[in-house]
Amino acid sequence: MNPDQRTFRTGGAKTARPAPQGPRRWPALVLLFAFVALMWVVEAADQVIQSTIGPPQGLDGYGVRPLSTDGLPGIIFQPFLHGDWAHLIGNSIALLVLGSIIAMSGIRPLISVTLISWLASGVVSWVLGGTGTVHIGASGIVFGYVFYVIVRGLFSRRFLHLVIGLVIGFYYGFEALAGLSPMLDGVSWQGHLGGAIGGVLSAYGLKRDRKPEGATTGQARWNAGPTR
Repeated sequence: MNPDQRTFRTGGAKTARPAPQGPRRWPALVLLFAFVALMWVVEAADQVIQSTIGPPQGLDGYGVRPLSTDGLPGIIFQPFLHGDWAHLIGNSIALLVLGSIIAMSGIRPLISVTLISWLASGVVSWVLGGTGTVHIGASGIVFGYVFYVIVRGLFSRRFLHLVIGLVIGFYYGFEALAGLSPMLDGVSWQGHLGGAIGGVLSAYGLKRDRKPEGATTGQARWNAGPTR
């Protein structure tokens, strides 16, 4: 019998069903590292453009420009654009650390929290950002990761998620709250706020995806049926 299948007896007949699959961790990690690697490729291209071709701002001018229709595409480009290598390195480390934690739950949670935080960060930056400013960087997604990991245990009700959330909250919590302050110059608190909202919404989505334990147990009993 195929090791990925299980046999159930239902009314005297044997039925083979695929065994439940665990979280797809390796594909999630590969996707995460590829995403960060693309940021480095874009930044390298940006540095070349700034030093040899122009304009002076390079690719960074394609970030989110608030309340401008021309700035709407920046919602897509924003995470790949960084002011310098230090900006990119800081975001890359946070993305890889926090993203790897999320990837341990599989590829679906990683994609979900990334896309929701990405979109929410860009939209809030576009709506609330100051006129004449340009918002760049992947810190919105970083904030989405931070708040997702911190609060997901409240929705998943898993002890391990609660413990990890407490550790990440202790390590990143004060810095995250500071990043939401409008008092910091040169920091897109709007993008951070949007990312944080996206992270919380993604964690809430876990609650909606959970199946009632009673229904799962009942289904298992129905599949097993009487054994003869």
